[in-house]
Amino acid sequence: MATLSSKSPQSPPAGPASFSNAAPPLDQERPVVWPARTRTKLGNGLEVVLVEHHAIPKFTGELFFRSGNAAVAERATGLATITAAVTRTGTARRASRQIEEDLRRMGADLSTSAGADTSAIAFAGLAEFADGLLGLVSELAREASFPEAEFERERRQLLEEVRIERTTPGFLAGERLRKVLFGAHPYAQVSPTEAQVAAYRLEELAETYRAAYRPGNALLILLGDFRAAEMLARIESIFGNWRGEKPEARSTVAPPALHGRRVYLVDLPGAVQAQILVGCHSITRKHPDWIRLGLANAIYGGAFNSRLVMNIREAKGYTYSPRSSVSALREHGYFSIHGAVRNDVVAATLAEMFYELDRMRALPVPEDELADARNYLSGVFSLGLATQDGLLGQLATVYLNELPEDYLEKYRERVRALTADEVLAAARTYFDSANAQVVVVGERKAVESQAALWGEMEVFDAQGNRAS
Repeated sequence: MATLSSKSPQSPPAGPASFSNAAPPLDQERPVVWPARTRTKLGNGLEVVLVEHHAIPKFTGELFFRSGNAAVAERATGLATITAAVTRTGTARRASRQIEEDLRRMGADLSTSAGADTSAIAFAGLAEFADGLLGLVSELAREASFPEAEFERERRQLLEEVRIERTTPGFLAGERLRKVLFGAHPYAQVSPTEAQVAAYRLEELAETYRAAYRPGNALLILLGDFRAAEMLARIESIFGNWRGEKPEARSTVAPPALHGRRVYLVDLPGAVQAQILVGCHSITRKHPDWIRLGLANAIYGGAFNSRLVMNIREAKGYTYSPRSSVSALREHGYFSIHGAVRNDVVAATLAEMFYELDRMRALPVPEDELADARNYLSGVFSLGLATQDGLLGQLATVYLNELPEDYLEKYRERVRALTADEVLAAARTYFDSANAQVVVVGERKAVESQAALWGEMEVFDAQGNRAS
């Protein structure tokens, strides 16, 4: 029969069994073991980066073209995106169904995409099928056939996506901010209208393809279970006789100089909450202040324990996920702050966004907060290297933006060396509070009076037309 202990339940356990509520100290940051990396250029101008990664019998790759929607913006908005989509649907040797069957047989994945500055063919598969998968990539890059039926199918799908975008507050806010920040520059074009999609012609896609998908305009990054010398020989065999020079650079107009805060209200009838987006011009990845600005952004609103989150999520309860970010395009960049809030707290949320922004510009960050942010940036960077996809993405950032060869190797060291004075200087330079542009998407009658408190206001409908 069990007996009760005569010890008082309040008595602490004796000896080594005692516990502490204090958090254990952080261990020293582990060094990153960088895999072997080979960089070269074929005689036809194709840049090649090979990274040996033997943890699993798989390889991942991406063939980038340094031309995207911005390069063809004067022809039509979004033309590079639909070109990339239709590129995947057939070659001179394989119809769409054959491509899908061949990918299944190899246990491989392949996708195509385009953004503002690049188009890409991304792929991954088992290392034993490298030749077959690279052969398919080569066909798509050189011999896409642009079947009319597939073009019409992609057009119908894109039309549906465009209709959905016009009902999505986050998209409408982002589109309006880009138009405000970039004006007549191609970066102002985010997505086509239904009329623009309906006007696409198959010949335009083929012309876009021929102009951009060239070896002199391309970067191939491969990462996985292979020997670099052997893989380079395969690439030379598969891609070596591909021909095409780099397209001529196109001149673009400068973004408009913005003076003073202005408000842009996008009326979305029936919206039960408002999407807020605040933004200003910023810098590109090549700028020497990029890492300083990244740390300032993490402290302000880029991390989950940032000042913005602690204020308007934790203390005020205005929104679930306020964030800030620095977006870098090839020629220009922009800083933005966003959050979806209840209609009745639009003005209050903007007040706290600007309060925290101005506090970053006014006072140095305390050392403990600075240390936390440095650890956060360094940790997120390290996590991003844990997979083949993550490492490939980091390498693409380096080579597409022409960063120093040792940029990744020295990144954490540079983050750890940043001081409070450097963060303060970055905030004062790039958190342009006085000239920030404010976009609010919501039901006009519910949010107009609050939005108008923050500057001279223009009102638009969901189609981008000015409203009276």
